[in-house]
Amino acid sequence: MAIRLEFGGSAGHTSRQKTSGRLLALPALFWLVVFFLLPLAIVLLVSFMTRGTRGAFYTFPLTLEHYERIFGPVFFPVFVNSVWIAVQTTVICLIIGYPLAFFIATRRSRLAQQVSLFLVILPFWTNFLIRTYAWRVILGTEGVINTFLLSLRVINDPLQLLNTQFAVLVGLVYGFLPFMVLPIYASIERFDFRLVEAAHDLGANDLRAFLRVVLPLTMPGVVAGCILVFIPTIGAFVTPDLLGGTRGLMIGNLIQGQFRGTGNWPLGAAASMVMMLMVGLSLIVYARLNRRG
Repeated sequence: MAIRLEFGGSAGHTSRQKTSGRLLALPALFWLVVFFLLPLAIVLLVSFMTRGTRGAFYTFPLTLEHYERIFGPVFFPVFVNSVWIAVQTTVICLIIGYPLAFFIATRRSRLAQQVSLFLVILPFWTNFLIRTYAWRVILGTEGVINTFLLSLRVINDPLQLLNTQFAVLVGLVYGFLPFMVLPIYASIERFDFRLVEAAHDLGANDLRAFLRVVLPLTMPGVVAGCILVFIPTIGAFVTPDLLGGTRGLMIGNLIQGQFRGTGNWPLGAAASMVMMLMVGLSLIVYARLNRRG
């Protein structure tokens, strides 16, 4: 009888814990519904509506016209270009970020690691917009790079660095490189380097040990870093707008332009939903890779 009472008391305690847990989750659930799901549902509805007239941004009837325009010859190249720039940015960040993270994680001094990580995250202490404007000064026709090259007589005329895709890539790599370094650093720091010694004892050289041991075991950090760089790069609009001009048009600039002034709100909403779909597919790929890992 005592055992039954104890069991019943334990079951009642578990039930109260579940109830209290649900109550604690209510604020987060409310925030998620009101500030994420509801606006997303509104944008989805607007994407199927017709562009309004006489001051109305959108109206009925519902139509698929805007999605047809998104995948048409005018706007679809912008999406392709955005994905290509995001892929390039991710690859460049990986090429730069992996050796940098490996260098930081293999420092024997804890102080050296902390100072190095501090230098990586130091740019976050300055507003992103200010840092982007600084690149305008650096890449301008009278900027630091052109002035330096002209003073050395390497070039006779200033290079057109600003308002190009090159400038957009430079700005995006600079802005999102820490998002690649930090997760890779976390993976390498947890790595057991005795496995590399074992690989050497079995006859593997440094390159083979890296490809067969180090890289596979640090791959979760690589995948996480790639996702953290790729997703925000697709929707970037400040950097392409300030550094790329008309040659740096990306999805974010397209969406921003449709929601400003006399733009086409349903078309901008449709572009937003397509971008959300691309981001969702990226997250699904990341989740599957994590599950396999």
